[in-house]
Amino acid sequence: MIAGATYFFTVNLADRSRRLLVEQVADLREVVRRVRQAHPFEILAWCVLPEHLHAVWTLPPGDADYAMRWTLIKAGFSRCVVKDEYIRDSRLLKGERGIWQRRYWEHVIRDDRDLERHIDYTHFNPVKHGYVQAVREWPYSSFHAHVRKGWLSEDWGCTEVPDGDFGEHRRLG
Repeated sequence: MIAGATYFFTVNLADRSRRLLVEQVADLREVVRRVRQAHPFEILAWCVLPEHLHAVWTLPPGDADYAMRWTLIKAGFSRCVVKDEYIRDSRLLKGERGIWQRRYWEHVIRDDRDLERHIDYTHFNPVKHGYVQAVREWPYSSFHAHVRKGWLSEDWGCTEVPDGDFGEHRRLG
């Protein structure tokens, strides 16, 4: 972990057939808002899909603890979900729910090009997975904020697929 660094994350539900993240996106947003209030970080990009999400964050100077933030987000969201999921014995013994995969993917952003590629990947993900034909059609993405700020055009991603080479990712969590 690097204090004050920018990171790309992929976080998955344990049951990849569920649609909890979009069905309860308001709960997820509220949990993230509360965690950011208590433990600040900057969201550079975010995209919520039915069963996983991607995010690009910058942590404050002197702070490298993204793991604590993800723990709080996952636990807070889990408290919003009705207890109807399958829970493996190993999780039951530890008093855990079965909402999230225990681990997640993390990648420290190396330079401006790496940042751009990961933000593009985050925004293009709903098209990649076939949820929509155009990035602008997916409502659960920071893409729309980037358009409002003039950083991207409304038709971004419609004429060419962003570069898909994202270097090395490590599984953590």
